[in-house]
Amino acid sequence: MFLCGSKFTMIRFILNNQTIETDLPKGVTVLDFARYHKNLKGTKIGCREGDCGACTILVGELSGENITYRTQTSCLMPIANANGKHIVTIEGINKADGELTPVQSALVEESGTQCGFCTVGFVMSLTNFCIDETPKTNEMAVSAIDGNICRCTGYKSIERAALKLCDKPEPTTAAGGLNFAIEKEIVPAYFAEIKSKLENLKPKISNPQSQIPNPKFLAGGTDLYVQRPEEMVFADAENLFDNSDLRFITETEDSVEIGASVVVTDLLESEIFQKLFPNLYKHLKLVSSTPIRNMATLAGNFVNASPIGDMTAWFLALDAEIELSEPSAVADGLTPNTRNIALKDFYLGYKQLAKQEEEFITKIRFRKDFTHFNFEKVCKRTFLDIASVNTAISLKSEPPAVAGGLNVIAKAHVSAGGVSPIPLYLRKTSEFLRGKEINETTISEANEILQTEISPISDVRGSESYKRLLARQLFTAHFIELFKGEK
Repeated sequence: MFLCGSKFTMIRFILNNQTIETDLPKGVTVLDFARYHKNLKGTKIGCREGDCGACTILVGELSGENITYRTQTSCLMPIANANGKHIVTIEGINKADGELTPVQSALVEESGTQCGFCTVGFVMSLTNFCIDETPKTNEMAVSAIDGNICRCTGYKSIERAALKLCDKPEPTTAAGGLNFAIEKEIVPAYFAEIKSKLENLKPKISNPQSQIPNPKFLAGGTDLYVQRPEEMVFADAENLFDNSDLRFITETEDSVEIGASVVVTDLLESEIFQKLFPNLYKHLKLVSSTPIRNMATLAGNFVNASPIGDMTAWFLALDAEIELSEPSAVADGLTPNTRNIALKDFYLGYKQLAKQEEEFITKIRFRKDFTHFNFEKVCKRTFLDIASVNTAISLKSEPPAVAGGLNVIAKAHVSAGGVSPIPLYLRKTSEFLRGKEINETTISEANEILQTEISPISDVRGSESYKRLLARQLFTAHFIELFKGEK
């Protein structure tokens, strides 16, 4: 249970072109603040689960010498996570004279408005597409609206509107992108002043921490606000989302370290991850939607302990370990106690974790001793859906010249989700693969071992037999994908 506190810290941010100071409970969502406290009703209430995108907003924050904008679903965003940022609703990009912006015009001209309820979300996502560093290709234009659902008809008119925006000159930097957007009136001129306003606001910003000992912890909130929305408003939780000590990706010669509050989009944009995982975009595109990838933290995915967590399966296959810390020492000015545990040993049973209540994840670490990695997922929809079954694999193989014409597996780590009460590291299957040649016999025998390790149940996402079939097919798909064209 979350505990209720009686003290609230002042939260300061810019809402459209207005500086906001509020001492409302830090768990109030940005959606409710905008609609009910500021009467900005353009941002719509849809699913309240981050799926439909009707409540999409732009969130800008200082990043080096620039200000970076990302889309987020305001229904899952606690107001504490707006602290020190620029929050933009549809009212914040509308022209003062009532004329349409180029994004709005494109939707109207291509008949993409339909009933109009979802249109606001599409406008916000496409506006962000115009001002960020995303390559202005047809594929990326459609990708920008992957978190927005239209309930009326098909998407072709909306896609045409998105593609129309790709005809514009491509900005080459974040600053250039914003300047271009201001020049073309995609966003109002006041956006040019936001960077200096946030810099002036920065000295007044304090992290709104709780006033009681041993609080709970909150990062992106993408699971907790779905599971316990009313409780979260008054939850006395430490907000870790903007903790700079937990937002980093670094590497050494042997390993990679990741801060617990890194979000999935940070992985997508990381040069370290792009180098290690050639199919990074293809794989992470299967994880939720753009606005949720902008909010969902790795540690949040791990401690939520969903049996079908995508990023949990990913890092289980990397044989990752996590660092756990106790915050009580920090409050006393001491160095916190820390300990490391393998992610595969973190899950004791359904929603049961090998951690103390006061501990929270601070780092994730994995070794770079693999040559191949693959992630597979099947769900009822290709995108923006929870997996029926997901699986990942990392391998270190010896090249054919060393192995006499066949690849030999030196190291192997395999994971699977949706087939057990916990995110599952397949210990026996991984062990069996080590030292084996990669051929049909090895894959077939490993698949039989895999079937003894899983225990799927029949539910809304598929029957037991269907999930066993998926696990078999997806495990085989790893080798087809990784070694296609090789002997």
